[in-house]
Amino acid sequence: MSGQKLLAVPNTDDSIPISKRLQFLRDKAHAWFKVDLHSFKTVPITMSQRFQEKIHIVAGGHLYLWSKQKDTAMIVPVLPKPSQQPIRRNWLPGTLCSVPNSHNLDVFMDPAQNLIAVAYVVDHKTVYINLGTLDGDGVHPQAAGERLFLSDDSETRSETRSAKLKGVAAADLRLEILNNIQLPKRSYTAIDFCFLGNNRLLVTTDNLNLYSIEDMSQPPELLACFLMPKLMELRCLSPIDDIGHSSESHMQAQSTMYTSDPTHQLICLTALATGRSLLSSTQFFIISTRIFFDLDGMAAATPIPWQHWGPSNTRVFRHYYNFKIHINGNRVLQAFPVDPRAEKWEPVLHLMDFSPLAVTNRRGLGRVVKEPSTAYISDSNDEFGECLTTSLPYVKVVFSDRKFDSDDSELQNIWIDKDRIYTLNADKEPWFGGHPLLRAGSTSKLEVIDV
Repeated sequence: MSGQKLLAVPNTDDSIPISKRLQFLRDKAHAWFKVDLHSFKTVPITMSQRFQEKIHIVAGGHLYLWSKQKDTAMIVPVLPKPSQQPIRRNWLPGTLCSVPNSHNLDVFMDPAQNLIAVAYVVDHKTVYINLGTLDGDGVHPQAAGERLFLSDDSETRSETRSAKLKGVAAADLRLEILNNIQLPKRSYTAIDFCFLGNNRLLVTTDNLNLYSIEDMSQPPELLACFLMPKLMELRCLSPIDDIGHSSESHMQAQSTMYTSDPTHQLICLTALATGRSLLSSTQFFIISTRIFFDLDGMAAATPIPWQHWGPSNTRVFRHYYNFKIHINGNRVLQAFPVDPRAEKWEPVLHLMDFSPLAVTNRRGLGRVVKEPSTAYISDSNDEFGECLTTSLPYVKVVFSDRKFDSDDSELQNIWIDKDRIYTLNADKEPWFGGHPLLRAGSTSKLEVIDV
């Protein structure tokens, strides 16, 4: 378990012998390098609305969708395991929030906590967050109240147009403290954030700002500022089973014997780049969270240069338009074409495992990558950019024997969890204005690949 960077889960079934628990962990560690992408189950998904501005999430054996434009949300069971309670929900327009003169800004659905949080603004200024359950219409039993109020000065506050929700265990408290953070000055980049366990909060501006949220009675304390190599418009991608989750729910298997260690996982920062090339590209930084817990007495007042923390704790990649990525624990799943300039876009899946045990004891498929790699990065305002060399070790598996056909369907999204790979191929109408449109009532294809 130490080699895989896992933690034991208390209160599991004591009737399972230790030898079987250890064999289970060994089998799961090596199973990812023997995946057969041609062996999958197909689940038809009927889209009752046009989810043009859509959020797709697969977790806990369910597909979660939300459309901000249509003010609708759906939960569809996707081959839930026998120990899971299947949930099927369809929120019609106006049912996510029924407060007069309100407008929904964001919806956060977390199957690990049976939580749905809806952020909405009243009269374009005052923001509230409703906390409910996914499998019912009541207030979440662990919430301090039905809603959170984000305090503001109505006399000086400008119109609120957007918001972003993320959460961990005790989500109501973690959402509430964001009001009290004094952010450092930044140039032009938007703010994003992610939770690292239950006691760390990482806020991205121009750089990475790490806060302690261990003492909830005090404002968050700035622990360190990690400088990025250059100014970029960063977005933080974190999996739906975020690294802060510490509690089990009725939607999780009771036989769970382990959980990921929040001090040894991955986060992904993406940065869109456009330059003289006709093809836009996206750069993404795969960062080990160990650097945010092993501070070695670093002072918050002294920013940490990129060269002191970045190269050995990061891998930087650059892909052209229309690639997909999802992270879970120490694993990264990607889908992008071998040749992005080819007339026919046929993506293949790439799996990377950054677990130290996988790197030192690889079995089956895959290639250990320990040598440094160099990626060219730039932003939309930078004509020249720069090259970054990074060296975080990983095992790489390329499933080149199967290409996803894009003639009559589009690979909408991909996901990876502890036991499965999911790919969503959605039927689409002809292109109009450069955007494929999902047909209302059309059937999409969700492929489920067991590991």
